[in-house]
Amino acid sequence: MNTSDRYWKIWRIDPAQGKLGYKLINVEMAQEFVNSQFADIENTALQSSLLSMFKGENPNIDLFDRAKAGLCLRCYISEAILLECKRIDYLYSGEKRFSYWDLLPFVLNDDGKNLIVLDKDGKTQLSVDQNNQLKQSTFDCFALKILQTFNADLQSGTGLDNWAHLQTRRNYQIKKILSEFGLKHLSDWAILNRTRAEQLERLSLQERYILEAYHAVYRRDRQLSRSAVSRRCPDPTSAQLQEMLVYLRSRQVSISTTLLLFEALKRIALLFRRYDIWTYRENLYVYDAQSNTSIPRSDLYTDDFNEINIEEQELLQFLREHLDSALAKAIKQQCETNIQRLQKSRNYAPYAQKYIWGLQLYYHDAMTLKEIAPILKMTSWNQAKRILNPGEVLSGVRAKTTELMLEAILKLATQKSLTNIPPSENYIANLTKQVELYIDKEIFQEASEEMRTGTNRRMNSVYAQAICSYIQEVT
Repeated sequence: MNTSDRYWKIWRIDPAQGKLGYKLINVEMAQEFVNSQFADIENTALQSSLLSMFKGENPNIDLFDRAKAGLCLRCYISEAILLECKRIDYLYSGEKRFSYWDLLPFVLNDDGKNLIVLDKDGKTQLSVDQNNQLKQSTFDCFALKILQTFNADLQSGTGLDNWAHLQTRRNYQIKKILSEFGLKHLSDWAILNRTRAEQLERLSLQERYILEAYHAVYRRDRQLSRSAVSRRCPDPTSAQLQEMLVYLRSRQVSISTTLLLFEALKRIALLFRRYDIWTYRENLYVYDAQSNTSIPRSDLYTDDFNEINIEEQELLQFLREHLDSALAKAIKQQCETNIQRLQKSRNYAPYAQKYIWGLQLYYHDAMTLKEIAPILKMTSWNQAKRILNPGEVLSGVRAKTTELMLEAILKLATQKSLTNIPPSENYIANLTKQVELYIDKEIFQEASEEMRTGTNRRMNSVYAQAICSYIQEVT
């Protein structure tokens, strides 16, 4: 579907579609509005024009037109909501105890039939009738909530697509479903105890050694304890931590104090909770009726480390909010660089204009390079690889994402006085390593595994979706 088509075609729940559960509907009112009001506007400027009109930035805009602009944006957002639900199904469902169909009613709840605007408070949804009369909407349209929270200036690097993906992931009802299907009340130490060999392979070398030391000491003592079955796993003792340090020194891992080791173990346990290393998902947040928000579960941490964990949660939240925008910028920069390189090439210049098409075939249509080569009139698989080179693109995007994330984190660290100005080389080197570990677990490990798949590929990773979003923006 072309980018402009998204403004008048809405994805809608439809039980008649059987297992699929949804279908694409053409919204004539939205199509007529775009064609009459924005016929001469390029796709890149269309979204900002619709947002400005919907937000009422021009007081002379008719209320009916504001609502129609909102309808067009709701159509556009529906695709991102649908894709995110399918992504959650792919990543979170584990034993397939639920599917995206269980998620859609909570977020894809817009039939595209009603005209809706936001009240002066920017929150209350008001329906508009044919006489330009307003009344409070009878239901909360999730797409409107996404528009309500989107600030084109603040989220200029994120984009409406990525913002819709993010808000869908954060939807309270979706979090609740994930909790109902995957919540398990385990302490950090029980989680680390149950780590298996194949899970160790997903960690960095140092993290693996730390877990090996933990298993060699804590799990050994736990298994020897007669009351272990009936007791909740206690914190490691000072003697146990000290023995772990000795074990780590034999592996040439330098951790100077038992407190630092304790914190490292807590961080690894948090990684297990946060990243889907287990076969289930655990929700780190619960709904708090008093504040009407989601808050961290109190049973996940001991009282002695509340301050540390609050800082960790703030950092994780910061990283999550910046990762989508950093990835989008990195993809844009890398693709533009590759196109410019092809344009300057004596042999491959004719393929510069086909580069985006090639990406679409590879990431959106999940075709192999062997299948793509004849479509793009290339001589062989080798030539397709030299021109598109998905592995090199991924490496370049990963490096640029790391750089952009480092810039954001160093800016935050400077503002909070967490580092010297300028930061030391060791500080930057350690931070770079941690950022690379984080983005690999969030994005690039999955993307790399996905690309290694032969036939019957499913390009559903965050990375593949981000490239598809870029393709939509430039075509």
